[in-house]
Amino acid sequence: MPSTGTAVELHGITKRFPGVVANKDVEIVVRTGTVHAVVGENGAGKSTLMKILYGVQRPDEGTITVNGQQVDLRSPTDAIKAGIGMVFQHFMLADNLTVLENVVLGAEKLHGIGAGARKEIERISQAYGLGIRPGDLVADLGVGARQRVEILKVLYRGAKILILDEPTAVLVPQEVDELFDNLAELKSEGLTVLFISHKLDEVLKVADEITVIRRGTTVQTVDPKSVTARRLAELMVGSELPTPQTEDSTVTDEVALRIEGVTLGASAGPKVLDGIDLTIHAGEVVGIAGVEGNGQAELVEVVMGMRDANAGTIMFGHTDITDWHTREIREAGIGYIPEDRHRHGLLLDAPLWENRILGHQTEEPNVNGLLIDAKDAKRDTDRIVQEYDVRTPSIFVTAGSLSGGNQQKLIIGREMSHTPKVLVAAHPTRGVDVGAQSAIWDHIRAARREGLGVLLISADLDELIGLSDTIRVILRGRLSGEFDPDTVTAEELGAAMTGADTGTHADTKEEGA
Repeated sequence: MPSTGTAVELHGITKRFPGVVANKDVEIVVRTGTVHAVVGENGAGKSTLMKILYGVQRPDEGTITVNGQQVDLRSPTDAIKAGIGMVFQHFMLADNLTVLENVVLGAEKLHGIGAGARKEIERISQAYGLGIRPGDLVADLGVGARQRVEILKVLYRGAKILILDEPTAVLVPQEVDELFDNLAELKSEGLTVLFISHKLDEVLKVADEITVIRRGTTVQTVDPKSVTARRLAELMVGSELPTPQTEDSTVTDEVALRIEGVTLGASAGPKVLDGIDLTIHAGEVVGIAGVEGNGQAELVEVVMGMRDANAGTIMFGHTDITDWHTREIREAGIGYIPEDRHRHGLLLDAPLWENRILGHQTEEPNVNGLLIDAKDAKRDTDRIVQEYDVRTPSIFVTAGSLSGGNQQKLIIGREMSHTPKVLVAAHPTRGVDVGAQSAIWDHIRAARREGLGVLLISADLDELIGLSDTIRVILRGRLSGEFDPDTVTAEELGAAMTGADTGTHADTKEEGA
């Protein structure tokens, strides 16, 4: 049974930024030895709150108590000294180093860098059921194992309170179950977990208590045994939990995009992409499921002209675009929602109206002759903000000041505004709340009805099953047969993604059907 004591208490936490109150009088009490979930919309203030608890930012008002003692956390170093560790959504590991080297990096004084460190890593791994071997090269590890290395890193530094930011975002169902088993081990040893997530069904499964934050302030702390996902969604966004279910089929006979024999990689050794054949029709959503690192990111980059394939052909309608540059591909009518919106989708230090132009500098309404038409671009940015519910004080604030969900809605509004014939959507709802997720799904469905062909890459299997007309699994650079979203389950897809399902699947369509 968990302790009745408290590990963390946040009282009256308030944090202001220019034009925005990120947190206002937040109250959260986390019991020792429990998993305490924090949920809320993008922009609700969860990330800011966790950064305050981890010492990255300081509150303007309020107090933080850790294990009964009030603390002043001025940096992550202070947080680590207080026994608080944080595992970020985007892993911070060096692929070319071993597990041991990654774990001890920056903490060499604790147990050295040799036998002592190895012994401690093995002890922690065994004590918490992490299954981590110090000598393994990180590049050889799957996503689930990498996450366990990140957890081991903070435990190695003595953390007794763990903050996990969207820990299941890139995991398949089997890996989620393994993570939850690990969290149960942590709890049984008296450790405390703050679990930040948008996946309400998972929150209900793993949490002992759930705190809902809306518009920067605490709404309610609830017992997961007495609340439903729909009720949580209502507390978060004031509406019911959305589902990605598509309507009647809109698939036509018109080929929007055809990929034939695309191969990428060195002449010797395994290929990153190995003979990819894929056809997307107008009005069709083709979903690609796969554990990260199996070639889906490279497939997107080849289609968008960001990489040159070693072999193969890409046809956009009747036009061969295999050797086209990215600008030509976008101007021809292929929209792009990138996997990493910060690297490939936005200029974080530029205002929203300039980001509206990004990637479409040569297209109306952004240009007047050879010059950028700032007036029309600003007017159209105002339209996108209204139509796509981008929550911002104005179109003149920087893209980096928006929450992740609002950044994503801006990108989708920008891409949809040019009426693409094909949309390449890589993880379009990753890290966004249920309200933004529902809006994004609605826009994709509406465009699909108008004949848009969509290549959908997603780690959210419910999203893939709900939105797709057909699903393919990518494993080690190769595509499997077609899965029928009307009959396949998330567990069956997860098995195919990890290679556990090597036979012919009962829920696959016949090739060429």
